[in-house]
Amino acid sequence: MPARSPFPTQRTNLIPVRPLDPRLLRYAVSARWFLVSGAVIGAATAACIVAFAWLVTVCVTGAIDGRSLEDLLPELGALVGVALARAGLVYARDLVAARGAARVKSELRLGVLDAVRRLGPAWLVRHSGGRIATLLGRGMDALDDYFSKYLPQLILTVIVTPVMVGVIFLQDWVSAIFILVTLPLIPLFMVLIGWATQAVQRRQWEVLGDLSTSFVDTLGGLATLKIFGRERRLVDRMRTITRDYRVQTMRVLRVSFLSSFALELAASLSVALVAVSIGLRLVDGSLALSVGLFVLLLAPEAFLPLRQVGTNFHAAAEGVAAAEDAFAVLDEAARIPTDTAASVASAPHASGSLALHGVSVDYGEGPVLAPVTAEFPQRSITVIAGPSGAGKSSLFAAILGFAASSGTITLDGNAVPAAGRERPWLAWTGQRPALVAGTVAENVALGSPSVDQELARRALDLAAAADIDLGTVVGVAGSGLSGGQSQRVGIARAIYRSLQKNCSVVLLDEPSSALDSATEAVLLDGLRTLADGGPAVVVISHRRAVIDRADAVVPVQSTLLAGVR
Repeated sequence: MPARSPFPTQRTNLIPVRPLDPRLLRYAVSARWFLVSGAVIGAATAACIVAFAWLVTVCVTGAIDGRSLEDLLPELGALVGVALARAGLVYARDLVAARGAARVKSELRLGVLDAVRRLGPAWLVRHSGGRIATLLGRGMDALDDYFSKYLPQLILTVIVTPVMVGVIFLQDWVSAIFILVTLPLIPLFMVLIGWATQAVQRRQWEVLGDLSTSFVDTLGGLATLKIFGRERRLVDRMRTITRDYRVQTMRVLRVSFLSSFALELAASLSVALVAVSIGLRLVDGSLALSVGLFVLLLAPEAFLPLRQVGTNFHAAAEGVAAAEDAFAVLDEAARIPTDTAASVASAPHASGSLALHGVSVDYGEGPVLAPVTAEFPQRSITVIAGPSGAGKSSLFAAILGFAASSGTITLDGNAVPAAGRERPWLAWTGQRPALVAGTVAENVALGSPSVDQELARRALDLAAAADIDLGTVVGVAGSGLSGGQSQRVGIARAIYRSLQKNCSVVLLDEPSSALDSATEAVLLDGLRTLADGGPAVVVISHRRAVIDRADAVVPVQSTLLAGVR
């Protein structure tokens, strides 16, 4: 079953895209600094535009009136100075945009990563890891255009356009009326085109997410597909999704080109109307040349920022879609109750027995195992046993916080926080431990700031891995080690964490499934030594040798076997 996306899906009734999502200011503090700096630069830009138009008007009309070049030198010098100042403001705007984009991307990336951590593995299992990876990579990078092109023009529109209209109104109210009547046409076109852009961009972003998810899933199952000779079918699927992404990209480009044409046409016709009006009044003498030229120089500047907002929106559309997805994840994490779960159960050195009271797991289609009530005392080994499919791994997932569960889980009488919350008192390993490229020592101490060689050696010894050297280099996914060696390194990782963090509970899922009888006996001796040191060792196992060495056995039944409906 494909993972359900955490992101907004394409809607049939699309709403206009908000120029600036207020959640950006909430989740990225640097965006506030960017907007304030942009507003200051925008105000200075407006002053430079007015000064430049006025100086050009003075120079042109002065030349027509017969003033010499020497007389016009002060105005020409000021004109060069204003031009340089405006160029400096453009540079400052780009610099602020680049730094603002870098800071906001960093804040959003860290925020989404923290949100995923707080939402927990149970949430991540229900969603697509490939989409999250695409969001944090390509999606966040797409915000560069949003900050370097779209938002600066939006700020200029808010500041420069009203200033230009106001100055024109003071000089020539007739031209101002023309601008005020025609100016709303551009936002109207932007809204209409924005609906189309929102639809095609959202679809393109969804197809990119599907492509990323399919690619990650294919890589993960490539060995199995190869064994059964089904790898060619996945090639066809990847080709289909890639073609769909190419088609959606071309649709986005087509809409972008059409919208740019429409906005340019609307702005050009509006400026033309103002120019015709000024020309007719200059001919009949009702308007002075200085006023007409000044207004004519300012009129395009009134339309330019708004026109650029519409044009640059398409360049930033992918970033807008990615930001919406990031906000969706952050909003979901923000809805997690911030109860003060600083109880003993969530403290780093919590101690006491782990107890389950009527615990069951429901993945959304009904409970998958009968309610379990059991206690796992410290300094003991408890085996969770039951037939295949009974829900042993689901019960493990509930204890780990990887799955939403009903019932109550307590540690030393204190309620354990719900799924998605951290469990610093717990160490665990699954059936197939995920090893990373590096040395065995680095894999055993994974997650620790540094490797304690002596502690890592002891953990390997307790995990029946005395024959594995700490300096052995491990490749991606544990290549270079046998299946049994990889399994024991994973067990050693859990033991290392338990010894280092003084964890109260150690969970092991089928720890001896890839071991021979002799090695299994050594491992069980190591687990007994570990349990005698304090933690409750909880093991899922079918092996008779493991069950015989356990202090207690907790039977698990599926809802079907238990008669639960």
